[in-house]
This record gives sequence, C-alpha cells and structure tokens, in this order.
Amino acid sequence: MYRLYTHNDLDGVGCGIVAKIAFGKDVEVRYNSVMGLDHQIEKLFENEKKLKDDFLIITDLSVNDENLIRLDDLEKGGGKVRLIDHHKTALHFNDYNWGRVKVQYDDGRLTAATSLLYEYLLEHELIKSSQALDEFVELVRLYDTWEWDQNDNIKAKNLNDLFFMVSIEEFEEKMTERIINSDHFEFDDFEQKLLEMEEEKIERYVRRKKREIVQTFIGEYCAGIVHAESYHSELGNELGKDFPHLDYIAILNLGGKKISFRTIHDHVDVSAVAGKFGGGGHAKASGCSMGKDAYKLFVQDIFPLDPMRQDAFRNKYNNKSSMQGSLYENKKGDKFFIFAAGEDNWILEMNGKPVREPYQNFQQAENYIKRKDQAWLVHDDIYVEFLKRYYIKTKN
Repeated sequence: MYRLYTHNDLDGVGCGIVAKIAFGKDVEVRYNSVMGLDHQIEKLFENEKKLKDDFLIITDLSVNDENLIRLDDLEKGGGKVRLIDHHKTALHFNDYNWGRVKVQYDDGRLTAATSLLYEYLLEHELIKSSQALDEFVELVRLYDTWEWDQNDNIKAKNLNDLFFMVSIEEFEEKMTERIINSDHFEFDDFEQKLLEMEEEKIERYVRRKKREIVQTFIGEYCAGIVHAESYHSELGNELGKDFPHLDYIAILNLGGKKISFRTIHDHVDVSAVAGKFGGGGHAKASGCSMGKDAYKLFVQDIFPLDPMRQDAFRNKYNNKSSMQGSLYENKKGDKFFIFAAGEDNWILEMNGKPVREPYQNFQQAENYIKRKDQAWLVHDDIYVEFLKRYYIKTKN
C-alpha cells in the first residue's frame, strides 16, 4: 500500500493525481495544510507496525524535527519512505537517504513537487508516461513556479483558477479521468466559459484591492499590505507590477490567520521574510501563520495608516516616463517633477529644487519619491497648471 501525504494547493494535488494514475486503488492520498501535516504524521506513527508494510511518500511539504527523527528511524528499520520537495527551506532533507529535494533543474527551470514526483515514478518504472500527463505536469510546474507569467502561458493560470472553482475531490477525479482517457490535456467548452467568467471576477477583485493597499517599512523592506481572502497569487502579482517601488506584497487572511508574501523582484527573498515568522516557501512566493509577532507588525501597527493614494489614470498629458516631465504630489502638498535632461539622465525636483544626483532612468526616480514620500501621479489639470508656472519661471 502506498500512502501519499501532500499539500492542498495545485502542486500538492497535482502530486495526488499523478499518484492515482500510477497506483490506482493501491494508494491512499491525504491533502494537508502546511501546519496540518505534522499532526497527521504523528497520528500515522501511532500504528507504526502497519506503517512498516507501506510505502510512505510526502510531497510539497516538510516535517518538523520530531517527525524527521521518526521518518529516519522508520527508514533505518526497513521501512520505505520518500520526501520529495522543491522548496529551498527543505534542502537539509537531502542529508537523509529518503530525502529528494531539488529546487532547480540543470537547464535553469524551477522544479515543482508534481514534476519531481512524476520523474521519480518514471525513473523507478512505477508509472507510464503519456502526452496528456506530460502536459498536465508541465502546466502545474509552470503555475507553481510562476514561469507561466514570464512565458505568458495562460493555460497554466486557468488550471489553477479551475482548481479553486471546484472541490479538491472533484478536481482530482476529473483531471485523473481526463489524463487517462485523452491524447492531450485540454479544458472542455463548459470549463472554458467558467474560466472566462472567473477571469472577469478576478479583475474586479484586484481593482478593488488596489484601493486598499497600505505602504510601510518593515525592517529593511518597503512592504505593501492588503487584506484579502482570495486570489492571493493573482493579487500579489498584479500589485507587484503596479507598485514596483514596493519590495514585496503581504496579503493578510485574518480568518485563516495566515500571511502570504509575494514579490516580483530578484533582490528580495520572501521565503526569508516568512521564515522569521516560522513559515517558508519560494523566493518569490511564500507564507506563514499569523502569530503574535506577525500580527503586531502587519495588522496592529498598520491599522492606523491610510491606504496609498492611487496614481491618476487615463491622463492625456501627465504620464509616467514622459520626456517633458511627470508630476507627483504627496499628502503635505509637495510637488515632485521628474524629467529627462538627456539619455540616462533623469532629474528629480522637489518644489522646484533638484533632489540628489540625476537618476539613470525614470523608474529609479519614481521609486525614490514613492518609497520616501508616498507620492502619486497627479491629474492632467494640476499638471497643466504646474507647467504654466514652471515655464514662466524658467523664462524669467
């Protein structure tokens, strides 16, 4: 008997689907939250004698030190154990015979638990490959590593959207049957319509949350903080793109007492941020439980702050990166003017006086005033009036 204990997100359930295809009725699959796995493993070891006759596989999750010792003793005593993961916080499991943790392939692609489990089963001739299965595994990998966004693979995102629209049991059953009975992995017409409706719903949700985001410094990082119960990946990605001056986005789910961290920047490792609060994950997507320290920093201390003022949109004249200049303002009424004085030479003026040395590009200058002064791009009418006074002043 095979026992698979895995995560309850798309990558974890992808492992369950691969295992069902490989072993059929000879596998028992249990889906767990990050915090729920260790309790399940402890319960499993209450019947350790029976466990020695089974093959225990843990994917996309890590165990605590106590369960690590239990698993190691089980393997040394003749039991069959494998822990397959792709988070760098789990690399220490490679010190054990039963650990199989890999973050990145030799060609630079990031791994996923589903792809690693599939390759392990292929290597040991425990599963037969197929075109539909290959395509499904790659879609899961693309979404979980966020490579779908870089490669504009909307199908991978749609797979995750569909995952959240139905129960885990229904998703597992439908995907398993489809992979087994199809030459290629495709969505049916009904699912396509549902996905179109879901995309519109996500866009409305993200637009609303953009008006609620709060900016603050937590440690060395400038963070954007927003409360949301749904669409954390989409929300984190869109907010990161819209507010590139923020080092990371913290998405708070008070009901679930969890925080999700997302970043679009290579210089920020949010798994390290989550690690300070007992969590972990990937460099650009991670999470933690909301303990006392995290609650104080991300909820209690933030509560009195107002949301960020949004940049004016649909402007005809005052636009970002405009060579003739872009005008910003902060709550104090200070005016910030960014304009090009030549190639790789952008000037920032505050109330008519130059600030610091010239910047190499527009984004550096904007990042400075948004991080330091929380300034926003003003509407055209303010911009036109400013330019009138500005050019009159320069002529005089």
